[in-house]
Amino acid sequence: MAVSAPMALNRLGQSLWLDNITRDLIESGTLQRYIDTMSITGLTSNPTIFDHAISNSASYDAEIHRQLDAGQSGEALFFNLAIQDLTRAADLFAPIYARTATVDGFVSLEVSPLLAYVTAASIKQAKALHAQAARPNLFIKIPGTTEGLPAIEEAIFAGVPVNVTLLFSTEQYRAAADAYLKGLERRVGAGLSPDIRSVASLFVSRWDRAVIDKVPPTLRNTLGIAVSRQAYRAYRDVLESDRFQRLANLGARPQRLLFASTGTKDKSASDTLYIAGLAAPNTVNTMPEDTLLAFADHGAVPDTLPRDGGDAEASLAAHASAGIDLVALAAQLQTDGAKGFVDSWHELLNAIDAKSKVLA
Repeated sequence: MAVSAPMALNRLGQSLWLDNITRDLIESGTLQRYIDTMSITGLTSNPTIFDHAISNSASYDAEIHRQLDAGQSGEALFFNLAIQDLTRAADLFAPIYARTATVDGFVSLEVSPLLAYVTAASIKQAKALHAQAARPNLFIKIPGTTEGLPAIEEAIFAGVPVNVTLLFSTEQYRAAADAYLKGLERRVGAGLSPDIRSVASLFVSRWDRAVIDKVPPTLRNTLGIAVSRQAYRAYRDVLESDRFQRLANLGARPQRLLFASTGTKDKSASDTLYIAGLAAPNTVNTMPEDTLLAFADHGAVPDTLPRDGGDAEASLAAHASAGIDLVALAAQLQTDGAKGFVDSWHELLNAIDAKSKVLA
């Protein structure tokens, strides 16, 4: 029996997560089918995904009506809907969570994007959402902004698994890794177990979309992979550092590097560009549904990423020579990403409000 591309990638050691969730996806059995036949071992969500799910489906209407009758509205109503979906998904992934000794099988829920630059409120909401969901295999997503970093540290110290989101560069990844390790070190100092899971989500395709008209054709659709390869080298450096090895000796596990935003934006490029180009063990690739189906249909698993990042530095230097300020662009992409989620958040709450008025 031939091994499918997703299964081969999973056997290589990379986790394949779905970057989508809808109530229809769960209730139709499609998510379970992806788990059974396409080696999907986790799932992520964000405000944009839920905006599309709730705005474009009647599947949530009855529950919105029940929530209204119970006195819920706005943000609280949304989080109740989201947690219902994500706990059901978490339960589907629970066998994987157990089989992999709690390494895999996670789902993710993001704190309100309005809190991307508010540390204390992010900490409070992260703790509350994780307690409300009551699932050990649920990550709380906190942006890796300057204000988000202490929230990540505090959440880890409090025992909340964290998916650090909106990372765009090696420097931003290192800052997220440092926050994670600080949280673990504080737990050790307090006599607590350092076995609190985390992933660091590096957004890939948005780099190439940002520079597509600013670089020569030979460099198009190469920057996202170059940044990812550089970050992968930094990730391996963290895992091999004395700092992490001391924690590992006490029971800590790696904060895995996660390649996010891996749907190809340029229609002239391969629709599996960021899957085939980012194969690496002990990492995660979270992909949109269309990308997963394309990879299952005609994808091929190449050699794994080189430990040293391969040609990453040469490619980054070529982009710098073409006039791309990589440091400034990384900061701008993070700012734009946070703003995009805020816009989706407002659209989501407006959609819920509109449905609430009709259903009421």
